[in-house]
Amino acid sequence: MPDPAYPHILTHDSTLAVMRLSLRCRRSPCPVAHPGMRGIWNPGGMIGVMNDRIVAAADGSSKGNPGRAGWAWVVADAHGVPQRWESGPLGTASNNVAELTALLRLLESTPPATPLEVRMDSQYAMKAVTQWLPGWKRNGWRTASGGPVANRDLVERIDALLAGRDVTLVHVPAHRQDGDLLNAIADQAASDAAATQNPGGTAHGHHDLPTPAPERARPAGGARSAPGRQKKTLSPAKGGTRTIAAKFPGRCPCGGSYPAGSKITRVGTGWGHPGCRTPSGTTGP
Repeated sequence: MPDPAYPHILTHDSTLAVMRLSLRCRRSPCPVAHPGMRGIWNPGGMIGVMNDRIVAAADGSSKGNPGRAGWAWVVADAHGVPQRWESGPLGTASNNVAELTALLRLLESTPPATPLEVRMDSQYAMKAVTQWLPGWKRNGWRTASGGPVANRDLVERIDALLAGRDVTLVHVPAHRQDGDLLNAIADQAASDAAATQNPGGTAHGHHDLPTPAPERARPAGGARSAPGRQKKTLSPAKGGTRTIAAKFPGRCPCGGSYPAGSKITRVGTGWGHPGCRTPSGTTGP
């Protein structure tokens, strides 16, 4: 049942704890103090999807921070089903630049008249354009310590795009096996763009969604390796294969698809049907 205080949030015991930073700019230009901005910490909360709202995720990646970087976003329909996505390279950039760029590109690619919900795992990007922005403006784009604001150009461009729009930023944990599907897709797409330095997405003819790699996710509440010890990696036993339940739907290297919850195993450099794996680990005929 919805929380009576926040009917747009549907509560559920097994879902993520979500912090919502809402930015409601009803006038243009948007007031400096963003009076409509509010933060909600809702333990065990699940985001409700509304028919008149675009649901999306944005993420960035940097291999080295700074290093080869990329950005990505994914947009879903009113039921949360992914519909289209976009990604692009940034050359050498920091992770913060990649995260801000992902949000910027998403805002540029969505109609400003439609309410937008953006799921992100970057606390920096969210706070930069909501919590910290009014103070930076008052201080002449100086931080509390007196230094210049990093990535000011991106923050200013995002601020201009937010003016007059109904945008809700939702923080979701990163790299979790029980995490948000849209964020996981955006994360994988941004990582691929950073690694290959090539653009991708529906507009480029790539209609298949990026499949989040299971090894990129960490179980919620899982035990962590003790300091100074290497984390043990499970591997298939000799003469057998290790299978896992697919968290997300995907496509096997053989070309066939598999649904979420089905058994998958390593097939070559990816994941797919156990029957497609040969003893050497390559794709079968």
